[in-house]
Amino acid sequence: MAIRMKHLLLLSAWLVLATWGKAQTVPSPEEHFGFFMGEDYHLANYTETEAYFKKLAQTDRVRLVDIGETEEGRRQYMLIVSSPANMDNLSEYKAISTRLAYAEGIDDKEARRLASAAKAVVWIDGGLHSTEMVGTHQLIEIAYRLASGTDAETLHILDNVIVLLTHANPDGQELVANWYMRHKDPKKRAMNIPRLYQKYIGHDNNRDFYINNMKESGNMSRQLFLEWMPQIMYNHHQSAPAGAVVAGPPYTDPFNYNIDPLVMAGIDALGASMLNRLTAEGKPGFTRLKGSPFSTWYNGGLRTTTYFHNIVGLLTEIIGSPTPMRIPVVPNRLVPNGNTPNPVTPQAWHFKQSVDYSVSLNYAVLDYAARHREQVLYNSYTMGRNAIEKGSRDHWQLTPRNIDLIQANYDADLEAGTVKRDGENSSSRIPYSYYEAVFADPAKRDARAYILPADQRDFPTAVKFINALIKSGIFVHKATAGFTVDGKAYPEGSYIVKTDQAFRAHIIDMFEPQDYPNDFAYPGGPPIRPYDVAGWTLAYQMGIAFDRVLDGIDGPFERLPHGVPESPPAQRIADTKHGYLISANVNDAFIVVNDLLKTGVDVYRIPEALGDMPAGSFYVGPSGTAILKQAMLSLGLKATPVQRAPASAIKIKPARIALFDVYGGSMPSGWVRWMLEQYHFSFNLIFPQEIEAGNLKTKYDVILFIESGIPPYPGGRYGRTMPDAAELPAEYHHMIGNLSTRKSIQPLREFLEQGGSILTTGSSTRLAYHLGLPVKDALVHKTDGNDVPLGSEQFYVPGSVLRVKVNPDTDATWGMAVYADVIFNNSPVFHLRPEARSAGIEALAWFDTDKPLRSGWAWGQHHLEDGIAAFKAPVGKGHLYAYGPHITYRAQSHGTFKLLFNALYRQE
Repeated sequence: MAIRMKHLLLLSAWLVLATWGKAQTVPSPEEHFGFFMGEDYHLANYTETEAYFKKLAQTDRVRLVDIGETEEGRRQYMLIVSSPANMDNLSEYKAISTRLAYAEGIDDKEARRLASAAKAVVWIDGGLHSTEMVGTHQLIEIAYRLASGTDAETLHILDNVIVLLTHANPDGQELVANWYMRHKDPKKRAMNIPRLYQKYIGHDNNRDFYINNMKESGNMSRQLFLEWMPQIMYNHHQSAPAGAVVAGPPYTDPFNYNIDPLVMAGIDALGASMLNRLTAEGKPGFTRLKGSPFSTWYNGGLRTTTYFHNIVGLLTEIIGSPTPMRIPVVPNRLVPNGNTPNPVTPQAWHFKQSVDYSVSLNYAVLDYAARHREQVLYNSYTMGRNAIEKGSRDHWQLTPRNIDLIQANYDADLEAGTVKRDGENSSSRIPYSYYEAVFADPAKRDARAYILPADQRDFPTAVKFINALIKSGIFVHKATAGFTVDGKAYPEGSYIVKTDQAFRAHIIDMFEPQDYPNDFAYPGGPPIRPYDVAGWTLAYQMGIAFDRVLDGIDGPFERLPHGVPESPPAQRIADTKHGYLISANVNDAFIVVNDLLKTGVDVYRIPEALGDMPAGSFYVGPSGTAILKQAMLSLGLKATPVQRAPASAIKIKPARIALFDVYGGSMPSGWVRWMLEQYHFSFNLIFPQEIEAGNLKTKYDVILFIESGIPPYPGGRYGRTMPDAAELPAEYHHMIGNLSTRKSIQPLREFLEQGGSILTTGSSTRLAYHLGLPVKDALVHKTDGNDVPLGSEQFYVPGSVLRVKVNPDTDATWGMAVYADVIFNNSPVFHLRPEARSAGIEALAWFDTDKPLRSGWAWGQHHLEDGIAAFKAPVGKGHLYAYGPHITYRAQSHGTFKLLFNALYRQE
């Protein structure tokens, strides 16, 4: 019997190997591309990669999934790789993965049974930032290894893990690879691409994942948060800090307090697995913790948004280039320590070394998932269950501000003599009552739900906010009838977002202010810059009206179909002979206005309020009825019939718009390019050569400078070295050059004097100084009688949401509320000189308090009080608009879009 059993086991093993052997027929990358992945001076483009993925999909380990269209019209693919047996049951394993993640209707016993029966799901991507070509080529290499490998480790991984290999930016790979490879001489190959490697936003495609404006972001978010819910995701990037090979987990503080601690524990565990594997393989140079600047605070990146969905998100930043490079001498990287336990020495470095490191890191992650399959699956359920429980009861979040309040209250009582110090160390001897006064205060509880009233100023934009949540896997309810909560009545169609759901952390992060801790290099020293921004609360940015509900609520609510975006409620109007009014409060009004103007329908603006219509609302005659009716159905716009045309109506025409851009592409400009297309504005791009050639008013009415473009350039953003025209195709010659102060200011001045308008935001507002306008920097202090800019130790606001008061009595702010939330990133702030009033300069927005912070971090914010955030200045027959804050920030700040749109029409 023992001999027979032995023969059966041998036969079984032989059959398994025979079955796996089918996978070895797949061609290697070298056979397909003509070079190996990581060969110096060689890059694969997306056309070749897509063809290779389709070859891999012919094996029984690989399935090719089309996850959607890119912004340039290519197909974006995800490879699903696992054992043949697992591939036969993918739908079952996907259902278990999502069921555990949502954690609804499951008890602990059932969760453990499901975790035991399921396979871990791991996401690995590459190519998001397309000049970071290590990511793309490691994706090709790992796909081949998993599709063809017959070693014991690979087979164990495939038996226990479902791997999602996702190409993050097909358009960028095609552009960058073709550009780099266009020279026959390898020594001439370079990455100086002429435009952004994502059609609109380039590097900022990794800042789009809580709003999902771009098609690629939406495609990937659907797979991550609606379709698969992987337990682990790995996001490949480059480059590492100088003197290291790769930066990885665990990351530096602070981490976002909304994230479940099991996510952080998982990051630590996987970071240890990565470091262990590289060290064991003799691959030095892994740095972590304070060895790199990468944190887990920000939401919105491909990796970081996953944290708020209970996914263990991993990021590595690795060196590498198809053009060979060197690891530089960085002495403080050469001493082994906790940040860099195994330093790399200075040396020559080749592309393949980076690809090999990346493959090893992939295997470290996959091996961990295979070995700890049940644990990572069960932890997904545990985090979802924890979130549901927090949203079902009173809960107080441990935020820095509330914790500081404990100490502040105790210190105040010590000073007042109402309490005596207990022990030498006051911070460890504070009575419990001080903790309880903050963290048992009913008013400081977390919200159990958020209500978005259907009768708010701009409900179509509120629907866009709701859709951002829906695309991120959030469950949303909608009122089927009117209801009342805490004495306030809400109409039918209002939205309710309850927090008793698995992705509660993401909900809180989208509605509530971020409380970034004071973070300094040392007491009294300079602030440590956050990796991205410190505050971003999307509901604030979008200008959404909502109410926080602190107790559980129910009512005539229906839960919307999961993952299905909402449309604003269709509106209808009766025909009229006298025309219609459209409220200036609604951003989408500009879409229909632009459509009407393009078809020749007359449109007017009303300079004063009429009944419920605010100043700046649009009047459209009866000839526009058909287009209006269509917009009311598709956009949810309301049009109010009138008995007569308003006497004060001012006829408008589309302005001829020029949007400034540069060789290589400007991300802020690219975001606005996308916005203008979404709102149906026609425009042209304008580059330095055309500006400096002058005669601008014959072609344009408005020129837009978004965040920069006016010299001198902060941090060298546009001071990049331009390629030689002889090295460029003729189609890119018009892009070459940077604006110069000597050559550009006079043509811009002439454009204004002849009746043109220039709109500037951020650092481009320095044009006001070049023009000699009577304004000055507000963020200064006096030293020896001179104005000196405030140092970062005195004033520092790194990407946060601040509140400004808005001047409602000017056409630039039509449709705006009295207060607006703006993104402020150490932005310009002004004071008007005494002669500014007589010069006709209007303040459009200003800080009317010494505490304008709404979300993020604002050190020394009292310096902002009475500072002008935005103004409008006449220059000859034209006007300069200067907006210090980022009114078009990453196409997220819908609450301030009108400050741009209002300037994009001509009045007759």
